[in-house]
Amino acid sequence: MTRFLDAQISQNISYSDAISIPLSSTPTLFATLGLNLSAAGPNRRVQFTGTIAVSSLAQVLVPINIEIYRGTGPNRVLVYSASETSQVSGTLGVASRRIITLTGADFNPPPAFLIYQAFISIPGGVPIAPTRTGPESFNAQAYSD
Repeated sequence: MTRFLDAQISQNISYSDAISIPLSSTPTLFATLGLNLSAAGPNRRVQFTGTIAVSSLAQVLVPINIEIYRGTGPNRVLVYSASETSQVSGTLGVASRRIITLTGADFNPPPAFLIYQAFISIPGGVPIAPTRTGPESFNAQAYSD
């Protein structure tokens, strides 16, 4: 029988157009949360979802990378990675918005207190970078048998 262990949310910004942070080739942290799996049984799993909005003032194909890690520092573990290349099309001076959503899971993580972090970036050499404009949220739930 499935047993619920913990749930957390990292709500960086709740509203559209509440921030204006250009994306860069350096992965930027947009969410972090901790889950307690110390009392977990077998078949541990963490399910997560996230949303991040980006806007652009020019028409350009821009790959956007999102990565979710378990842990921090040099020993962190990549548990989710996605790259989306779709057109952010806007007339110069008129912003277009794109809402990116993600859903993923981490199967059989260690039975401990775990930190999950979400990062966003674009590959190097993109001359016109989209901007994070909000909303931004990341949530996760932990279960075991």
